[in-house]
Amino acid sequence: MTWRPRLLPAAILAMAGLFLVKAEALLTALRAPALPVMAPARASEPAPAAHAPGPAVTPARPQAPPPAPSPPDPAAVAERALLEQLRARRTELEAREQAVAAQEVVLQATEQRLARRVEELTAMQRRIESLDRTHSEQEEAGWRGLVRTYETMRPRDAATIFNELEMPVLVEILDRMSERKAAPVIGAMRPERARMVTAELARHRARQTVAD
Repeated sequence: MTWRPRLLPAAILAMAGLFLVKAEALLTALRAPALPVMAPARASEPAPAAHAPGPAVTPARPQAPPPAPSPPDPAAVAERALLEQLRARRTELEAREQAVAAQEVVLQATEQRLARRVEELTAMQRRIESLDRTHSEQEEAGWRGLVRTYETMRPRDAATIFNELEMPVLVEILDRMSERKAAPVIGAMRPERARMVTAELARHRARQTVAD
C-alpha cells in the first residue's frame, strides 16, 4: 500500500497558524498608542516664503499732538450767566405774581364776606334801634300817663304818695311834671324828703345835659 500524505490536516494547521499570527498582530496594534493624525495642508494657504532682501522701510514720523481747545470767550460766558440770572429772576417774579394773585382772590372773598356781615349787622342795629325807640316811646308814654295822673291830683294827696315812692321813680315823675304843678307837691312833702328829691332831681338833669 502506497503512503500518501494527508493534505487536509496540513492545510488546516497552516490556516490555524496564519490565524494566530493575524490575531497577534491585531492585538499588538490595539495595544500601541494612537499617533496624531496630521491634517493635510490647505491649498489656499501659501507656503512661507524665504526671506528675500527688500527695499529699506522708512520709519513713520511721529504725529503732532492735537491742537489744544481754545479758551471760552469771556463775553459769551458773561452773557450766558446774565441770561441765567434773568431767567431765574423772571421765574421768581412769576411765582410772586401768582402768589399775589392768589392773595388778591382770598382778600376779595374776605371783603365780600365782611361786606355781607356789615350789612347784616347794620340791619340788626337798625332793628334794635327801632325796638329801642318803640320801647322808649312806650316807656315815655307810661311815664306821661303817671305824670298826668299826679298832676290832676291835689298837691297834698300827691305829696303823701311821693313821700313813700322810691327815689328813682319819684325823680322821673317830677322831671316830667311842669314846674307849676311840681312846686305845690314838693312844698307839701316832708321837709327832709323834699330836700332829698330836689338834690336828686338836680343831679338827674345835670346828667341829661351832659349826655345831650
